[in-house]
Amino acid sequence: MDRVYLDYAATTPCDPEVMAAMQPFFYERFGNASSPHFFGRRARKAMEDAREELAGFIGAKPEEIVFTSGATEANNLAILGTARALKPKGRHLIIGAIEHHSILEPARQLAKEGYQITYVPPDPTGIISPFEIQKALQSDTILVAVGHANNEIGAIEPIEDIGYLCREAKIYLLTDIAQTIGHIPVDVSTLRADFASLSAHKFYGPQGVGALFMRKGVTCGPWLLGGDQERGRRASTQNVAGTVGMAKAVGLCRNRMDQEAGIQQKLRDELIDAVLSGFAGVVLNGPASNRLPNNAHFSFPNTDGEELVARLDLAGVACSVGSACTSGQLEPSHVLKAIGLSDRMALGSLRVTLGRWSSRADSARFIQQLKIIDPCKKK
Repeated sequence: MDRVYLDYAATTPCDPEVMAAMQPFFYERFGNASSPHFFGRRARKAMEDAREELAGFIGAKPEEIVFTSGATEANNLAILGTARALKPKGRHLIIGAIEHHSILEPARQLAKEGYQITYVPPDPTGIISPFEIQKALQSDTILVAVGHANNEIGAIEPIEDIGYLCREAKIYLLTDIAQTIGHIPVDVSTLRADFASLSAHKFYGPQGVGALFMRKGVTCGPWLLGGDQERGRRASTQNVAGTVGMAKAVGLCRNRMDQEAGIQQKLRDELIDAVLSGFAGVVLNGPASNRLPNNAHFSFPNTDGEELVARLDLAGVACSVGSACTSGQLEPSHVLKAIGLSDRMALGSLRVTLGRWSSRADSARFIQQLKIIDPCKKK
């Protein structure tokens, strides 16, 4: 059976050019980047070149990039490291109510340790208002965390305005750019971010490697202990091949991003129109326009989203109900509940995300199979 992949927000295929760039570092050019001899120095040079490539792509300085295993680790480092380092200054954090669980769970852990967490809800389209952030600020606020774009419904947040408020109040801002880097322009200086987290596998790089942008001068303690790698900010043997692959993925996105975004947005709009016109009662979740170019997220009435995903999979089409990190949970998505959906509509959700190799034929196959399944028919 020929299969169609429409779950690029969960993970992207590793680009063949990325794989080719990584291959020598598994055997021919191996080495521990912390070793002082030739092999180690060569590995370290490759890592520092990768650091420079990534930094340049997001408007950072190379020394502001901390390599991690992905955005989840980066978020944990930024939240836990900052909160504990700044404990004498304050114990209040502001978190967007629709954040990824790698932000929500560290915040919940801090709440158990006596910190105060304010969760700021979005509007019905998934946008978190800077005005609501401003209202939540307190004299002891030390960190605000709002993702650049939501991983489920694709809403692009006004991070530049939120960053302005945080900079004026001298409060750190963490923004998760895992869904935006490589897909739309990201400049941490323009966003006024103090921390930005990312994963390579979201933009055609390898799984298991990512980074945290940590603005020079911020106060943030290490989260992993046991070595002085990454300038003492993240202990662990460094993933040389992974960082080389991530840098190659960055280079490819630098050259292709604008063209790919235009193609995907056109396909996305055609797909959205086909679903909204073809099925009674279906709704599009998230904003109509200010959303990621590859994201379409629907809710169907009287439909079990998990069952719909399973039936599409049997038909050779891969989609999801939402974040892959929460797949299998029976509760309705916290994102969909936050934007006001009923439990029934939230549980009947379907996320369709396009990517580098998506085609109009893929969209047509999806629509065809969706019509055969007919999720809106009465049970």
